[in-house]
Amino acid sequence: MLSLQLAIKYSRAMFLLAQEEGKLVEYGQELQSLAEGLESAPELKAFLESPMIPRQAKQEAAEKIFAGELSPMVMNFLRLLLDKQRVSIFGEIVRQYENFANEAQGILVADVTTARDLSDSLGERLMAKLGEVTGKKIKLRKHLDEKLLGGAVVRMGDRLLDGSLRSRMKALEAQLLAD
Repeated sequence: MLSLQLAIKYSRAMFLLAQEEGKLVEYGQELQSLAEGLESAPELKAFLESPMIPRQAKQEAAEKIFAGELSPMVMNFLRLLLDKQRVSIFGEIVRQYENFANEAQGILVADVTTARDLSDSLGERLMAKLGEVTGKKIKLRKHLDEKLLGGAVVRMGDRLLDGSLRSRMKALEAQLLAD
């Protein structure tokens, strides 16, 4: 719980700075890219998270690795996280930043789970329909689950729309057993 609270505080601070500079999207992309980079390089992530390695060594390594890759603001943010030994919560910081940025831009994230890959045209139509229903701009995050058999399950915040074939079959089964 403490990690989540810290992540919210750090992400909120970065969000406010980005908003002040008018760079919500740019900083968000940099943070996301950095998070993906750390996840794809577990040795580097372990090095930067290790309490046994001096902070100065971590700072110097980060400077060499990310020089020219990150804007000065994002680089300073990384330095702060290294100094405060908070790199271990970086992924959560990025998720919380994205939540703040989406809210500020009127974007609602819809997690769409389908049995097969959702085509771009169908995804566009789904975004348009969900946008009409919610009155917000929709951003899709696609997930696959072959157990659904067909249809889709859409989760937007605390709303769940289950149009999967699996749930319809379960409802039909319950109805048949009840009769």
